[in-house]
Amino acid sequence: MKRIGVLTSGGDAPGMNAAIRAVVRKGIFEGLEVVGIKRGYAGLINGEFVDMNLGSVADIIQRGGTILRTARSEEFRTVEGRRRAYANMQEQGIEGLIVIGGDGSFRGAQIFSQEHGVKVIGIPGTIDNDIPCSDYSIGFDTSVNTVVDAINKIRDTATSHERTYVIEVMGRHAGYIALEAGLAGGAESILIPEIPFSIDEIIEKLHRGQKRGKLHSIIVVAEGAASGIEIGKQIKEKTGFDTKVTILGHLQRGGTPTAFDRVLASRMGALAVDLIKAGASGKMIARQHNDLVAVDFDCALSEKRTIDHSVYELAGILAI
Repeated sequence: MKRIGVLTSGGDAPGMNAAIRAVVRKGIFEGLEVVGIKRGYAGLINGEFVDMNLGSVADIIQRGGTILRTARSEEFRTVEGRRRAYANMQEQGIEGLIVIGGDGSFRGAQIFSQEHGVKVIGIPGTIDNDIPCSDYSIGFDTSVNTVVDAINKIRDTATSHERTYVIEVMGRHAGYIALEAGLAGGAESILIPEIPFSIDEIIEKLHRGQKRGKLHSIIVVAEGAASGIEIGKQIKEKTGFDTKVTILGHLQRGGTPTAFDRVLASRMGALAVDLIKAGASGKMIARQHNDLVAVDFDCALSEKRTIDHSVYELAGILAI
């Protein structure tokens, strides 16, 4: 193995730059040439290659987003698109590929590897933290802290005006952001896709709080569980409480990565280089019980990660 490529694919996540930096510098340390591929698989098809050196990744560990940019590629889903990508890799002399992204990115990497024999290693990078077989993915910790900071600020206004606030966060199919941010932010109710909820139970909890003198409430809603606007409308109609809705949206994707995400990304990037240099392929770096391990892509793609119900129950108990 002499020359490897690295790309970011799918939604951006804080800490991706730290992972790129680790891949480039560990790769160079190990005597490898490292090629950056811009705009994910689309760049692989369109030949958007850039040779990376130590200076290429200077002063990026603290930056959110990804210096390599990212995109979703419908063309890469086709046999012809992947054939073009492989031809470009051969022309560039790239022998292995490190992919930083989510399950969609890994699915594409697995098919690509099976069709053309390309050695591929995956690094989980998604704020949703919904990649099976890994306790954490790059970007999740930063996103949760961004949401908690927003909850803290909104609570100040909620207290001052004696209001109920509904805060909608990201999470189309997974409620990890809502659950951890809601618990850390002291939310009265947390609505996530994995667990059915009743609007009447939410309202009953609001009334109980009012009876004991509570002047404000925070309700965190994952976008995949319900519309924050609709939940706010129902609460206002059924209770008459002054209810406001805040949708955090893509604010949750950006920003300076936390120390946790920087360290996690750096360790994962370095291990990915070790694995691909050793000839491994079809593996994803995972964090399990505070250790980093390599698991098969099948583990990340064939299973479904489920929330810890005890954490959800604890959030409900502490919000009484």
